Amino acid sequence: MEFSPSNPIVKICLQGMVQEEQGNPAEASRIFHVAWNEATNDFERFLAAYYIARLQDDTLQQLHWLETAVHHALETNNLSANSALPNLYLKLAACCEHLGNLDQAKNYSAMATAVTGNLSDPGPFYHGTRADMQIGDLLTAGYRSNYRSDIIMNHIYFTALINGAGLAAALATGDGQERVYIIEPTGKFENDPNVTDKKFPGNPTRSYRTTEPLKIIGEATDWARLTPEQLKEWKDKLAKNKGNIIN
Repeated sequence: MEFSPSNPIVKICLQGMVQEEQGNPAEASRIFHVAWNEATNDFERFLAAYYIARLQDDTLQQLHWLETAVHHALETNNLSANSALPNLYLKLAACCEHLGNLDQAKNYSAMATAVTGNLSDPGPFYHGTRADMQIGDLLTAGYRSNYRSDIIMNHIYFTALINGAGLAAALATGDGQERVYIIEPTGKFENDPNVTDKKFPGNPTRSYRTTEPLKIIGEATDWARLTPEQLKEWKDKLAKNKGNIIN
């Protein structure tokens, strides 16, 4: 299944995260357990187990919930969930080391290494912008960030989710028409470190970056446009965000 902020379990987890940020771990844990109990598929169970795990004070319980999260991530065969595996395996290794099970800790560390950088996303891929381009043109890095105008970007970003590219187009600087181009990477690419394993585990938005050009092979027109109210909300949120951009 595709990650969506409108998913009911994602919404419940967001409520739990708010409580966690406000310093209410007991209430956050209760909410995450509600998400677990109401989850209806492996992806939702993976998500709920992940959040339950990180609030455990007892290492054995943390180990149990991390293993549960990994089990459901593997069962989904879902790119968004599988992108969380390197970090999950490292957390499992840390738990095993804390418990004195050094052989298992070593095994989990090796598993983390084995799946790190293992990007198998088949696409199609999209890039959102307001620039007027043609099929065959190349999109390149080296332009100012849409989110921090003082930063010249070393990478160019793209996604496998068309609505994510549509959001990027809406937030792009300039007065041109919002455009979502279908692109083809011309070189190696990596998970976007600005979103991967941040608020959500793994890379649920299937966002990537590369230093190599992106070749435009088409243009998409069917994506969910933001309303003026939604666009303002996003711009206000970005204006308040003082976090650093990993460039």
